[in-house]
Amino acid sequence: MRSKVEGLQVGEQNKEWRIESRLAQIGSIEEPVTGAVNYPIYQATAFRHPRLGQSTGFDYARTKSPTRKVLEDAAAALESGDAGFACSSGMAALQTVFTLFSQGDHLIVSLDLYGGTYRLLERIMSKYGVTASYVDTNDLDGLEQARQTNTKAVIIETPTNPLMMITDLEAVSKWARTHGLLTVVDNTLMTPYFQRPIELGADIVVHSATKYMGGHNDVLAGLIVTKGEELSQEMAILHNSIGAVLSPSDSYQLMRGMKTLALRMERHESNALAIAKFLQSHPQVAEVFHPGLEDHPGYATQRKQSSGNTGIFAFKVTDARYVEPVLRHLNLIAFAESLGGVESLMTYPAVQTHADIPEEIRKAVGVDDRLLRFSVGIEHIDDLIADLSGALEAARQEVEGGQGA
Repeated sequence: MRSKVEGLQVGEQNKEWRIESRLAQIGSIEEPVTGAVNYPIYQATAFRHPRLGQSTGFDYARTKSPTRKVLEDAAAALESGDAGFACSSGMAALQTVFTLFSQGDHLIVSLDLYGGTYRLLERIMSKYGVTASYVDTNDLDGLEQARQTNTKAVIIETPTNPLMMITDLEAVSKWARTHGLLTVVDNTLMTPYFQRPIELGADIVVHSATKYMGGHNDVLAGLIVTKGEELSQEMAILHNSIGAVLSPSDSYQLMRGMKTLALRMERHESNALAIAKFLQSHPQVAEVFHPGLEDHPGYATQRKQSSGNTGIFAFKVTDARYVEPVLRHLNLIAFAESLGGVESLMTYPAVQTHADIPEEIRKAVGVDDRLLRFSVGIEHIDDLIADLSGALEAARQEVEGGQGA
């Protein structure tokens, strides 16, 4: 005896639908009892067995729960993978993936990356004998130089956080396969709406689903999607054994957010690109890092491997003294950590998201005290530009000794 959700792989029956339709229909499957349009929250942790040797497909909620399974199947289908795993946070997802590796293993990791990933590798995984080298993962020569006899995987962010460096996923995945290495891609900033790394050769995709997938700054979640039966089975064992799984209520909340992902990403993208272009010619801005700008070194690669751009980018002001007053004078835009929500957030990476990365490494990469990261929301573009422009002008007046305190 099997429940209907246990036998259902969401996405199999609608592969011909475009991604916008599949997103809108997440959770809208044939609910086995009432036929409800939205799949319910099964809060149970244990499930009755019909009789000895029989199961409904659900035994204990850490291993599998109905609401979470609908989410996991949807995530796998969206990312063109074979299996999905929902975790209690993005860091829990990364930890679960990194547990694939053993003492003595070596990883090649994107040079510019989220500070939490660096902290996990250097403070936690290093205790278990897993080491990492940080390189520009778009540089095949650099990858070859970093490769060791004990290298097991390439860990990629593209675009990177916060400097928006781009890696050619198809080229690097091909290189990794040649050497028997796994390719792991953090797709948080792009989402499967704009970029699907597994279709380009990656083995594992990871998301901090707290960000764009959830999209409303109200649910903490992580996602893993794997390609291949053997890897998927191994990940299932790790996911169950580590136990950092997503709750039924948070699974439902995440699916509700994902239904509007297509609409949100379109607005995030258009708003961010418009503001990036505005800042390019602003007298108080020295550099703008956005892969949708034609002068970005990864522009051509980004266009080749994705159908759009993220809603986050970074920029450097001409004088570090502008940073504090700019953040203080923002009104519509919030000075806060995180990204990917409908609300616009400004972050100061040097003291927030990337504070765990040693200063010498940060400065070598370019994450210095003039850099601001902007997660652009879905507000009206004119209001966003007016708010940012006003904050920059107020900062200029303060620094130059004028009014505007």
